[in-house]
Amino acid sequence: MLTSAFLENLSLLEGDAWIALGVVLGVFVFLVRGKHPSDQLLLGGLCVLLVSGVLSPEEALLGFASRGVATVAALYAVVTGVQETGGIPWLAGKVLGKPTSLRRAQLRLMLPVGVCSAFLNNTPVVGLFIPGVLEWSKQIRLPASRLLIPLSYASILGGMCTLIGTSTNLVVAGLAESRYPELSPGMFELARLGLPCALLGLALILLFPKLLPDRNEFREKLENTREYTVELEIPEGSPLIGKNLEEGGLRHLPGAFVAERIRGGEITSAVPPEETLLAGDRLVFVGDVDSVRALYQERGLAPAPGQLFKLNTPRHQRILLEAVVSNTCPIVGRSIREGQFRTRYNAVVIAVARNGERLQGRLGDVVLRAGDVLLVEAHLGFLERQRDSRDFFLVRTLDGLRPTRPEKAPFAFGILLAMILAAAFGVPMLQASWAAAALMLMFGCCSFARVRRGIEWHILLSIGSALGMGFALEKSGAALVIAEGVLELARGNPQATLLAVVLLTSLFTELITNNAAAVLMFPIAMNAAAELGVSPAPFLFALMIAASASFATPIGYQTNLMVYGPGGYTFRDYLKIGLPLNLSIAALVTLLAPHFWPF
Repeated sequence: MLTSAFLENLSLLEGDAWIALGVVLGVFVFLVRGKHPSDQLLLGGLCVLLVSGVLSPEEALLGFASRGVATVAALYAVVTGVQETGGIPWLAGKVLGKPTSLRRAQLRLMLPVGVCSAFLNNTPVVGLFIPGVLEWSKQIRLPASRLLIPLSYASILGGMCTLIGTSTNLVVAGLAESRYPELSPGMFELARLGLPCALLGLALILLFPKLLPDRNEFREKLENTREYTVELEIPEGSPLIGKNLEEGGLRHLPGAFVAERIRGGEITSAVPPEETLLAGDRLVFVGDVDSVRALYQERGLAPAPGQLFKLNTPRHQRILLEAVVSNTCPIVGRSIREGQFRTRYNAVVIAVARNGERLQGRLGDVVLRAGDVLLVEAHLGFLERQRDSRDFFLVRTLDGLRPTRPEKAPFAFGILLAMILAAAFGVPMLQASWAAAALMLMFGCCSFARVRRGIEWHILLSIGSALGMGFALEKSGAALVIAEGVLELARGNPQATLLAVVLLTSLFTELITNNAAAVLMFPIAMNAAAELGVSPAPFLFALMIAASASFATPIGYQTNLMVYGPGGYTFRDYLKIGLPLNLSIAALVTLLAPHFWPF
């Protein structure tokens, strides 16, 4: 009888519903195969729904005009402002530290992210941490692919613990108040169910790290490391003054070490670890390119003064490049100072690498040879002028090696803090994020050009297209008919019905949006409780958790989409770790919800 009822529900589907189902399933299959970019597949599916008439042009564009897409776009500008001022590596270093193992790194990352997400919108939290985690992963020599999915999942798990943790919780609470005023949940009532689920999720990630892919985009680079020599000075007002190497965090650097200290005319090759650093000290570091970049942007260290480091253009308008000296370069056989590198090329040499050889003495006294790799600070015009020059075999930019504007850091952090506080006190995230983006530009924390380059357009396309496809499922009636048919299988047993609600909500959350899944399943879950003659409370709170528990696909939750590209993930990566996580949380919710809120 149940099978016939299910088939009867299926027979009620009309043409548009079948088209919507076919398109969603087709896109889902191609996403799982992982051979095509997600934004192309989702946008293609949306185009099919538009051309077939399932969606009108206005309906197809609703996703791109949504608050979610507009908020994410503005947040990219906010994150760019913090990044341009050098704040993100500093913040990540303060919060995340330098763990020595993958599990410790994941724990150091997930705990603060989870706590923040319990009180803040998940999207800005993840948006803030992504660049920092990418930098951090290079410093601690761990693949970013084993940290970014935990970053997204921790934000989701933390959002389950309070009423304001996600917009979904607020949506479901609003629906409940209109139908069952006595069920209006308090701020922390959901924590009774959400906290155990969050702890379970964190434990599963920490216990099974091999479920996460190991795609270290820097592995090949690190296996053939070039050692650079860079000379930096401790300027007046530096926080390093009065500290020794250990206290200043300069003794055990990942991938770099202090080779010499120059004080006045005296050169010390082995700097005693207990010796106090003074203003004006010059430190010569030897390390790989990532370590040199980190040192170059370190607060408290500055490029050594002198003709080598004087450029007329503002520092934030320059970039860092690698240039390989050719055998026809006119200054081969001469020192950098004697060859007047700055005057000749309107650029300055920051560091030199030579086949792993440790270079002695001051940077300006290094005699250049053919094949030397120079780390050069220059204006963008240098790249165009020297790309095909006979002076250099190769000239290329290094992503992420852009000098920052530390003097703007207080403005950037102040704007960021104001945005977070505004959102916490009830200002809509859309208004808060756009105001923060405008202030970042007004105070010079970033430029329009950098914001345009910083926006992940493929993510915005993916989110907008996914929202449109979810709307097609709702509009055509396909989602409602399928949901009611599946619930028929569990009718008569409250525990089984609750499990069906949780599993179906979790499935819909993976295919459409969490808010849409919650709104769609709310009347079905409440009607099921009414027909069974039991309390709707366990169904209500279980629905909140299930609608947010989106771990098995990148399209189910926008933070999953945000880490999709930076982590180099495929669709299968989310299934591998997310599906066990979904099922484990579904089982725990089904077990605990009736215990806290009896049928």
